[in-house]
Amino acid sequence: MHKLLLVITVTALSACQPKPAQEVITLTQEPLYAASLTQDGNGVLLSTSDSGLLYRQLSETGAKYQWRHGDNNSDIIETAISPSASYAASLSLDSVALWSIVDGQSRGWWSLPAAGQSVAVADNGALLIGLADGSVMSLTGEQDKLIKFLGHSEKVNSVAISADGRQALSGGNDNKVILWDAGTGQPEHNWQLASRVIKVTLSDDGAQAFASDSTNDARIWSSHSGDLISQLDIRVRQKTFSAARFVESGNALLTGTPAREVILWRTDNGKKLGNWQVAITKKGQINSAVVYSVATKGADQVLSVSSNGLLEAWSLTSTTR
Repeated sequence: MHKLLLVITVTALSACQPKPAQEVITLTQEPLYAASLTQDGNGVLLSTSDSGLLYRQLSETGAKYQWRHGDNNSDIIETAISPSASYAASLSLDSVALWSIVDGQSRGWWSLPAAGQSVAVADNGALLIGLADGSVMSLTGEQDKLIKFLGHSEKVNSVAISADGRQALSGGNDNKVILWDAGTGQPEHNWQLASRVIKVTLSDDGAQAFASDSTNDARIWSSHSGDLISQLDIRVRQKTFSAARFVESGNALLTGTPAREVILWRTDNGKKLGNWQVAITKKGQINSAVVYSVATKGADQVLSVSSNGLLEAWSLTSTTR
């Protein structure tokens, strides 16, 4: 709890506008289609237009691994990294691939029965894939075991899996959020939001589940009881999320938006603790940036990777509200 108390204290230092990042690293000059930070903020997986998949340790210069998912690098629509940074996953509309971050080797490639939409990977290499036909695939590569969840009636937009691979979370266009047993495919809890579900995530231990819809409804539930813990205190008509991660041992939720925002929330009451804004680069004609991934590093640093190709870092003392 001491880290959370520190965060709450520093939010008293408010300002009119979010402060610029204290550290900015250009990760790529190429178009960036997807990116994932490791949980500890020490590594990043990039899906680039020309170089393919690149895994990089941020303390080092250049890529540690370079992988090719298929013939066309631009086919990759989402990436994921397991909480322990042992595995990485890449997803295209027609296939999913699993990679070892430990030795850089491929651990498998599988074609999909319907268009892929979202992917998540656990510490044991278990994959979860949300599909456009409303199904969710749970795939354990080592055992070649496949389970298909059929609880959604429309396209699945986002999936998440607990660190141990036992719990799965999915959200779709049917407005449903479903918590599953990843080993059996049996639903454990079923929640309903007001509109189509855009983003879901689980805490590493699976104890908390988050989901947000296409308007401004974003909620956190207890995975054990199914009870609502909090609803994010969103005071605008529409706010959607492109990235979400539980941090501070589950005491806070860090989110990113398609409109350059990085926001930290308390999980127990949904109140905003701080917000930051990623930079706009001169690449392309779009005067914005999508936040692809967020993380914390140490006790006092917030990180983001966005479609501008930049890694940006802020101190928690630079927060505004």
